Parts: sequence; structure tokens; C-alpha cells
Amino acid sequence: MPSTLFKSTTIVVMLMATLAVRASAHHSFAAEYDAKKPVTLKGTVTKVEWVNPHGWIYVDVKQPNGKVANWAVEAGSPQVLARRGLKRNFLPIGAEVVITGYQARDGSNTANGASVKFPDGRDIFFGSQGADAPPAPTR
Repeated sequence: MPSTLFKSTTIVVMLMATLAVRASAHHSFAAEYDAKKPVTLKGTVTKVEWVNPHGWIYVDVKQPNGKVANWAVEAGSPQVLARRGLKRNFLPIGAEVVITGYQARDGSNTANGASVKFPDGRDIFFGSQGADAPPAPTR
């Protein structure tokens, strides 16, 4: 009997640990980003990560002092982006873009993306729409 109890307890503890990791991996907008700190980033795409739970776009942005800063911009999940008709290669490396979003609360070069605008005029919503995230931009 003690071994059955031990096995059951071990399974419960492992399940709880797994759920805790999954919960910490997916955060609310307000926990990481500030809706009162909108940013507009004009720059060159350097990397795109099509990963769960959120995709990431990296952009080199020229600062007012002339230095280049690389920004990490969080996107929606690959599944959400695919439902919007976006494919893994929707944003090619080297593309010149203007990204709007909201800066991280810690002031780092990290943002939650809302839209990406291409030189040809295409303007695509690629952000996530969590319960506490600002609404998608109107078109």
C-alpha cells in the first residue's frame, strides 16, 4: 500500500510541476508589457522565430544617436498567425518594416507587437489578443 501511495503522490507532484511550467510560459499582456508605452520601430528584420507559445521578430532599429539597437518583438502564436493567413516566411530577413506595439515594462528593447507595415503599404496585425491586451488596430 505505501508504494501505491508514493506512486500516486509522485504522479500528482509531477503533474503540478508540469502545469506550473506551462502557466509561467504563457503570461498575460499586463504582466510583461505596458499599454501606456506604445512604440513605433522602423528598421530591418534580422531574425524571425516561428515558435510556441509566441513567435518573435527581431528588428535592427537606428536610434536617434546613430547607434543600432536590436529589438525583440513578440507576435501571436504560430497557430493564430496561420489562422490569419500568415505563413512562416511572411516576414523575410532584410525586409524594411515599421512595427507598432507596446514596450516591455522593464524598459528593455522588447515589445509586444501589434502591426507590421511593409514599404508596399501592406499592414498586417500579427500580435496576440489576450484578455488584457490592447485591441487589434482598426483597419
